[in-house]
Amino acid sequence: MKIIVPMAGRGSRLRPHTLTIPKPLIPVAGKPIVHRLVEDIAGVLNQDIEEVAFVIHESFGEKVEQDLIAIAEKLGARGTIYYQNEALGTGHAIMCAKDSLSGPAVIAYADTLIRADFELDPAADAVIWVKQIENPEAFGVVKLNDKNEIIELVEKPKEFVSDLAVIGIYYFKDIAVLKHELQNVLDNNIQNGGEYQINDGIKNMMANGKIFKTGEVSAWMDCGNKNVTVETNSRMLSFLAKDKIDLVNKNIKLENSTIIEPCYIGEDVVLINATVGPNVSLGNGCHVVDSSIKNSLVQTHAHIKNANLDNAMIGNHASFDGQFTSVSIGDYSVLE
Repeated sequence: MKIIVPMAGRGSRLRPHTLTIPKPLIPVAGKPIVHRLVEDIAGVLNQDIEEVAFVIHESFGEKVEQDLIAIAEKLGARGTIYYQNEALGTGHAIMCAKDSLSGPAVIAYADTLIRADFELDPAADAVIWVKQIENPEAFGVVKLNDKNEIIELVEKPKEFVSDLAVIGIYYFKDIAVLKHELQNVLDNNIQNGGEYQINDGIKNMMANGKIFKTGEVSAWMDCGNKNVTVETNSRMLSFLAKDKIDLVNKNIKLENSTIIEPCYIGEDVVLINATVGPNVSLGNGCHVVDSSIKNSLVQTHAHIKNANLDNAMIGNHASFDGQFTSVSIGDYSVLE
């Protein structure tokens, strides 16, 4: 099994946090988004992962590429890097990894996290993962026939089609079939919104009789902007706590301070006269003094004092001293 991860976008809605690192490498509950995504998919599939192919922008740099290769290797897989330097759509992004498009594979966009427990239907040529939602008119949804097979993809339907939203994760029994259809899309310059889309390749597969089924997830968590990323951090902490995963590192300094779980506390964190939690992630090397923090995501080596934070997101090596609450401070920022 292979996993293909298109992630070339810079994540402009999550600025300033994505000015120094790509959005998929932002940590949620102590682990980069893309790392959690790949691990969760591998867990759902319950199969050996042969390769994880990442489609990135060339400007991400060597350090990012090394980090991504390490994510694949932790799963016992080969890591491969491909480049998409122009924003030409999802179909184009997938085709940038065309040398890896063979055999069974999952495509997963790296700005979402999931919780799921289902088995792939062996009768299906492909599976589109979906989540039941309350407002389907705001999403792309699937239309099913009486055999619960997907027969159509409908973008933001004005009239009710179904309440199963496409979340951006797909399984193909042989991804070479999608590769063939997407090559036709590129060769015939079939565009929607000025871009080449995966949906056009999928529609051609359906027209040729390929069977698509749904795989429904129990939780779908977005990481598109600051507020939803902080919310996703809180939800993921709750899930991990229910799984009885220990999230508080033993190598911390705790002085007249309280941790209200669930929280992720990294290595070498110092808490002095502080109350942290619930739903807080503190990355390695953070110092929190004379402060209260809840429902917040703080990356590595941040220094926070005299703060009362709620719904906050603070970047690496930032320094914050003040009475603000719902803040969003990027890497290396100083507010004193």
